[in-house]
Amino acid sequence: MSLTVLTHACRLRSVCRLQRIQSHMMSSQPDPEVLLQKVGRAGVITMNRPKVLNALNLNMIRTIYPQLKKWEADSDTDLVIIKAEGGKAFCAGGDIRAVTEAGKVGDSLAEDFFREEYILNHAIGTCKKPYVALIDGITMGGGVGLSVHGRFRVATEKTLFAMPETGIGLFPDVGGGYFLPRLQGKLGLFLALTGFRLKGRDVHRAGVATHFVDSGKMSDLEQELVQCPSVEDISKVLDSYQNQSSSGSDKPFVLEKHLAHINRLFSGDSVEGIVHNLKADGSEFAVKQVETLSRMSPTSLKMTFKQLQLGGALSLKDVLIMEYRLSQACMRGHDFYEGVRAVLVDKDQSPHWSPSSLDQVSDQDVDRCFSPLGPKELIL
Repeated sequence: MSLTVLTHACRLRSVCRLQRIQSHMMSSQPDPEVLLQKVGRAGVITMNRPKVLNALNLNMIRTIYPQLKKWEADSDTDLVIIKAEGGKAFCAGGDIRAVTEAGKVGDSLAEDFFREEYILNHAIGTCKKPYVALIDGITMGGGVGLSVHGRFRVATEKTLFAMPETGIGLFPDVGGGYFLPRLQGKLGLFLALTGFRLKGRDVHRAGVATHFVDSGKMSDLEQELVQCPSVEDISKVLDSYQNQSSSGSDKPFVLEKHLAHINRLFSGDSVEGIVHNLKADGSEFAVKQVETLSRMSPTSLKMTFKQLQLGGALSLKDVLIMEYRLSQACMRGHDFYEGVRAVLVDKDQSPHWSPSSLDQVSDQDVDRCFSPLGPKELIL
C-alpha cells in the first residue's frame, strides 16, 4: 500500500471516529447532559453525565455559559450553585478524546472546545453573583475550571483533585496558570508538574477549596444556600457547616512534612534545575518525584513551567489568552495525541514522547508555543 493511500485511510478512520463521537455527543438522550433550575434565590447547574464521570463536552459548555450570564444579570437570582449527579464525580475533566480525534482531521472542534471552555472559565471567574461549586467527588482538568475560579469551592471527603495533564502531553489549562502559582510556596508548581492527587480535606488545606463539609451534610447545606441573599450569608452558612464537619480532621495534611522540601527542591530556574535538585537530594520523597517526572511529556513539563512562571503575574483573562495559544500548540504537536492514545484509548500507559527527553526540548521550541495566534487569538 502506498504512503498516500495509507495516509488517506488513516485520515478516513479518524473522520469516521470523530463522526461517531460527535453523533453520540449530539444525539437525543433521555436525560439532558446539564440540568438548569431556579431554586429559591439560586440558579442551580447540575452536570448530568454520571456514566462518564460528568466529563465536560462542548454541548454542556454551550448550555451552561448563556444561562450563567442570564442569572448574573437577573435581579431575582442572588447566587449560582454548580453540582453534579452520580455521587462519584463532580467532573473528571474535558471530553478530550473527541478533541484529539477532531485535531487529527482538522475539525473545528479542536479550536471551538478550548475557546468556549476558556470563555466559560473567565465568566465564572468574573461572575458578579456569588458562585458556589459543590465539588463532591472527582474534580480534574475541566472540572477544576468549572469550580476553582468561583467565589466558593466546597470539598468533601469524596473529593479527588488533580491536574494530571503533563501525563497526557497537555498542560494544566482552564486557568491553571492563574490559580496554581497563587497556592502556598511552590505547591502549585509541584501539583502542576507531577499531577499529584489531593483527597478530601487536603483539597481545602492546599487552598484549592475554600471550605470542607462532610458529604452527608451536602443536601442540607444546599437547602440553606439557595435561600441566602448575600455573600455574607453564604459565608456564614458554609463556615457553620464546616465547623460541624469532622471527617479527616484527625489526620495531618498529606504533604505537611514535605512542604519545606517542595519549596526548596521546586525552586529551580528550569525543569532541569528541579530534576537536578531532586536527584541531589536523594530522599525517598525526592526519588519518587524524579520517577514521576520521568513519565511525563518533556515538552509539557517545560511548557507548564513557563506557564506558571508567567501566570503568577497575569490576570485570569491574560492567563486564559496565553493558555489558548498553548492549547493550539498542543493540537499542532505530537505529544497530546500520543498521551491520549496511551492513557485513554489503548491504555497501555506507555506513551512515546517526541522529543523524548528534556534536553531535546529547546527554549525556542517552548517559546513558539506561546506565540500569538493573530486572527485566531482568544477574545475575552
